[in-house]
Amino acid sequence: MKERISKSLLSSALSVFTVVLFLIPAASVLAEKNETVRDELLTRIENRYAGADFTAAFEQISRLKALDMNEKASGQAYFSHPGKMKWAYTAPTEHRIITDGTTLWIYRPDQHQVVTGDAEKFFKSGAGGAFLSNISLVREKYTIEIKENAKDHALLEFTPKVPRPEIASITIDVMKDTFHIKKVVTTNAYGDITELVFSDIKFKDLDSGMFEFEIPEDVDVIRMDE
Repeated sequence: MKERISKSLLSSALSVFTVVLFLIPAASVLAEKNETVRDELLTRIENRYAGADFTAAFEQISRLKALDMNEKASGQAYFSHPGKMKWAYTAPTEHRIITDGTTLWIYRPDQHQVVTGDAEKFFKSGAGGAFLSNISLVREKYTIEIKENAKDHALLEFTPKVPRPEIASITIDVMKDTFHIKKVVTTNAYGDITELVFSDIKFKDLDSGMFEFEIPEDVDVIRMDE
């Protein structure tokens, strides 16, 4: 009886061992396939956005976890490589966030105020849609994995290689027919989430002057670096 039990246990153990040996190469092949698909998606996105000017309408939802509240905004965004952006908010209040790649200006006409500082410090994490102005830095700064790979779109998650409190992850939703990025969701270390949904995306040359800003004389100027 003991001999039959021992043989049975040995047979079960061998079966499990055989299954594990089968799964190891299968998992390896699947991982390699996922890496290939990921790299192909990234290359197509880079080819679409690298060095290109484009504009898009946007809807923004900010979820502030600590305050248990949502904030909504909308407007038009403009991007030019490398690092130039203009976010023209039209709701709920009109204001602008502009950078020429070196200097940042945040202009709030209703408050007669301009906040200005070093753009590199403000946008270096790539939070929100900032990485879209220099897509070539994505592979350098983030660990990237596929979260969903459907027929018409794919979800990619970017995790910073160097952890930062202002950004824990960025998830993008890219359409496979055009390789336009339709949605960007940024989560910070505190659980706050910013969701940007882009529409009416147009790739076209933009006037470099729109990424410059002359501070009006009748406003208060706040220097972020001071």
